[in-house]
Amino acid sequence: MSAPSAVSGVATPSLRPFALFYFAYFAFQGLFGPFWGLYLESLSFSALQISVLMALSTLARIAAPGFWGWLADRQGRRRAIIISTSLCSALAFAFVGLGQGFWWIFISLAVSHFFWAGALPLVEASTAYLTRAQPGRYSRVRVWGSIGFVCLSMVGGYVLDLIHLANLPWALLCLLVLIVLAGWLVPDVAAQREQAAVAPIWHTLRQPRVLALFGCCFLMAYAHGPYYTFYSIGLRHAGYDKGAIGLLWSVGVISEILVFLLMPRIMGRFSLERLMLVSLLTAVLRFLLIATVVGHPAWAVLAQSMHALTFGLHHATSVGLIHRLFAEQHQGRAQGLYIIASFGIGGSTGGLVGGVLWPHGGMLPTFGMSVLAAALGVLLCWRYLRPQPARLTAAA
Repeated sequence: MSAPSAVSGVATPSLRPFALFYFAYFAFQGLFGPFWGLYLESLSFSALQISVLMALSTLARIAAPGFWGWLADRQGRRRAIIISTSLCSALAFAFVGLGQGFWWIFISLAVSHFFWAGALPLVEASTAYLTRAQPGRYSRVRVWGSIGFVCLSMVGGYVLDLIHLANLPWALLCLLVLIVLAGWLVPDVAAQREQAAVAPIWHTLRQPRVLALFGCCFLMAYAHGPYYTFYSIGLRHAGYDKGAIGLLWSVGVISEILVFLLMPRIMGRFSLERLMLVSLLTAVLRFLLIATVVGHPAWAVLAQSMHALTFGLHHATSVGLIHRLFAEQHQGRAQGLYIIASFGIGGSTGGLVGGVLWPHGGMLPTFGMSVLAAALGVLLCWRYLRPQPARLTAAA
């Protein structure tokens, strides 16, 4: 198969390769997120060791996206980096299943995640650029990531019952290979260069609205840190089996899929700033439910359905705001910085602090911390991220 040719900002390539990449990338997440903590627990690691190993994926999002985004913006091309980082991630992950010691898994996983975290912000920047003329269309492409996640999270528990939890690393490796194949089909997208000189990216980053946006993204991801690390373990301690755990994760992603499909209508009626505030308010309620009544299936399902707003709505809104606030020449770095501030620093910090709190009461103190983080995000958004007048938005 010949490589897809590069496309300029004038051409409009098919979005199907991007949808396929999202599907493969988040199918890996659909198996990794719900069950990796259970795999580590089966190796008799402590809560702190589990939180450290689970945090590697988010810690990688601190170092990797900024570097790969800078390199892509400097070269003006993204496809080669998407392919090479995906391939190196799969090669490194092949070593994870060869040992069961903490440091063996730590090193292999850290290398794999460093490369794994490099591709997504570049795909996000390309997708946001290609859908820039149609608000909400980005979500119609990104929804395939949610579909990939839900497919694997729904069947993952039952598959692991058949192949045994010990073989989870090899199942994940197969999905990483699929990401490599999907990356090969993604076309190269080069943003159209503007004639006028563009101010350095730091001039944009120091604006109060931009700082507030990254602050809200950090706090939302911080609140989700314990969720991605200890939610499955908490459900297991509450009496849920692996199949039920996978189904509860699926409830969250199915609701996320629905909101992605509705984003064109939602963005047509409400400002991005208002949607950001709604997502943070919902997070306060969601994590309060998880902290207190997750042992009751009906409340657990309700809390998971709120994932539509705390992740789906929040993520689509964040990508839209970043694309609006940053120049085209800075999009690779801007999306990388979003990953760093949120899933990187925010998610890893929240997960690590959750590892400290977990032995002292489990769900209540751990997710109580998530409630406080989301509440701070509400205050920050209310103070600094108010909708701009239409004339200022048009100028931006």
